[in-house]
Amino acid sequence: MNATTELRLTRILVTAGITGLLLVAYSNFNTYVQEKEMADDNTRYNRLKDEKSPYLLQHAANPVDWYPWSEEAFEKAKAEDKPIFLSIGYSTCHWCHVMEHESFEDSSVAELMNAAFVNIKVDREERPDIDDIYMTVCQMLTRSGGWPLTIIMTPDKEPFFAATYIPKQSRHKRPGMLDLIPRISQVWNNERSRILNSAEEITEHLTRASKGAPGEQLDSTLLDTAYQQLAQTYEPEYGGFGQSPKFPTAHNFMYLMRRFYRTKDATALSMVETTLKSMRKGGIFDHVGYGFHRYSTDREWLVPHFEKMLYDQAIIAMAYTEAWQTTGDSSYKRTAGEIYEYVLRDMTSPDGAFYSAEDADSEGEEGKFYVWSMEELFEILGEEDGRIYARVYNFSEDGNFLEEATRERLGTNIPHLQESLDELAVDLDTSPDELRKNLEASRQKLFEVREKRIHPLKDDKVLSDWNGLMIAALAKSAMAFQEPPLADAASRAADFVLTNMRREDGRLMHRFRDGELAIDAFLDNYAFMIWGLIELYQATFDSRYLVEAVKLNEMAIEDFWDAESSGFFFTANDAEKLLVRRKDIYDGATPSGNSVMMYNLVRLARMTGKTLYEDYAMHLGKAFSALVKQYPAAYTQLMIAMEFMQGPTHEVVIAGNPEHQSTMAMSAALAKPFLPNKVVVLANGDSAIETLAPFTANMFSDGNQSAAYVCQNFACELPTTNINKMLKSLGIEQ
Repeated sequence: MNATTELRLTRILVTAGITGLLLVAYSNFNTYVQEKEMADDNTRYNRLKDEKSPYLLQHAANPVDWYPWSEEAFEKAKAEDKPIFLSIGYSTCHWCHVMEHESFEDSSVAELMNAAFVNIKVDREERPDIDDIYMTVCQMLTRSGGWPLTIIMTPDKEPFFAATYIPKQSRHKRPGMLDLIPRISQVWNNERSRILNSAEEITEHLTRASKGAPGEQLDSTLLDTAYQQLAQTYEPEYGGFGQSPKFPTAHNFMYLMRRFYRTKDATALSMVETTLKSMRKGGIFDHVGYGFHRYSTDREWLVPHFEKMLYDQAIIAMAYTEAWQTTGDSSYKRTAGEIYEYVLRDMTSPDGAFYSAEDADSEGEEGKFYVWSMEELFEILGEEDGRIYARVYNFSEDGNFLEEATRERLGTNIPHLQESLDELAVDLDTSPDELRKNLEASRQKLFEVREKRIHPLKDDKVLSDWNGLMIAALAKSAMAFQEPPLADAASRAADFVLTNMRREDGRLMHRFRDGELAIDAFLDNYAFMIWGLIELYQATFDSRYLVEAVKLNEMAIEDFWDAESSGFFFTANDAEKLLVRRKDIYDGATPSGNSVMMYNLVRLARMTGKTLYEDYAMHLGKAFSALVKQYPAAYTQLMIAMEFMQGPTHEVVIAGNPEHQSTMAMSAALAKPFLPNKVVVLANGDSAIETLAPFTANMFSDGNQSAAYVCQNFACELPTTNINKMLKSLGIEQ
């Protein structure tokens, strides 16, 4: 970007850009709106008041003249010859709300913004396509990223300034809004050609970066390289990767378990177990109400950023489920069950769909809902039980919760474990079972008291992609744990999405909230829903779900496939034309749509016998191979798909009545062990399945006992009614 280094604004944006902090804010949104209305009956609302996004509604009373992303806003910018001030965030983002309080609610800042810009506010969870483009710009220019994301661009959507959080007043050599806006206006009005040249070069650079890095077919050596790279960054004392902050990127652990399955490398499994146990002990886990917070600010997993995201619950639950399958350790099964208890209690709509997130802040304080003083503890539990709980969960009078900015102790405590309950039982002169009973009784008392506190905001929009992840998780656990209620919950959510979140032509939609369906689906919506439906079919053998998975897969190929260079675009062929049309492969907080689609394609190929799907998967790998080879550890969901492709893989066809005891016994036997490279199909004369998977048409049972056909690469052994023989064919010795 040599030309941009000549531009004065580049120096501004580099100093203005800081790493975004993924916190969350506000209490219940309805309470927030009511308080604003009660405070001022004459509140003037901007154009965001008619939006459905909780994030946009939070800014509806700002004095900033916000527009939603719309053609109206860009036409106004062109007509008035103004640049666009684009602010991107999400409802549970702490620093988004800090910037709102400091600047967007301030009349002096708003006056400057309204005079200098046309101002657009975007919810990144509603419009990940917009966020992806401009976050890439921010990372290119500032070497950092996060939310709030601030972009200033021309009316033609070409960016020339990028930053994350910007304070109101300049401080620490970082310009604040009151200084920055006049400086940008001066350059826009007096040095326009330099801005336009810079914007053009940024756009050209972005366009080149968005074309991907095609190369040769991905080869199996990348699996070894990815493992070595993860091992290099692994932190052995508390698990996880790097020092701090630590993110529970659970697809890393799912890949490592597949590494262990294939190679029997005990170190790979040790990395998983150390991390999952440390996470469950740490404050990143909500020991009172269950579920995992977003990430840990320290290496010990103690102090989290307290927001809870649906996608984290889903992917983490999958990792704990697979850890139980791999090791048989009941603590992993218990943790997965606790995650689901939280999701089904607090994150599920009356219709069975799943909400998106819960905030970190309540009553204006981060974590207030989740922390406890010693005085509260003894008041609720009494002296004896309070002493036990404080000892087990490491409470102290001055508190263990350090405020992140000041590093001061606030006199409040985050429950967390440092020792196992067996060790603590010895120290407390009791049995482990008695200690568990005591702690559970105390937890329930604390939970009842906590429920009376002012709750954090719940972002109650329903996203079809994140619902797909939770459907996949529930279905996987329902199979592994043989718990039909989990499959029922997955089915309710799947039925909601398939019934209520589609266009008339069957294509998916992205967001549902308050009765409104909006925003055409992106690649992730298709990829994650297909994943969920594949798992749900195998958990229920309801052919509807496999039929829908194949339909959505065909739509994804038709609407998102790059016929010229292969791989899937993030947006559909007929989507709104943005600055560039990107293809993503990086597996970050959530896996990329392309990585999940490769996984879906190879599994559907084996379930249906349609080898064309595997051809698509191979071409997808080529589309990104040059990029992936640079650092394979950044693409662990893709590595999971590659593990499946490398094989050997097995297609197991159970022939029989789905309600017959022998069918259920075979299915349960297949689901309990960790067999990541298998798919299961039921042949019971269902014409839908025989149409999708013609190779099952001639697979029968004798009517009295279900039979299993174990196939490898579509070549099947003779059927067997013996479960042990079936498992032996899959490499499992009883």
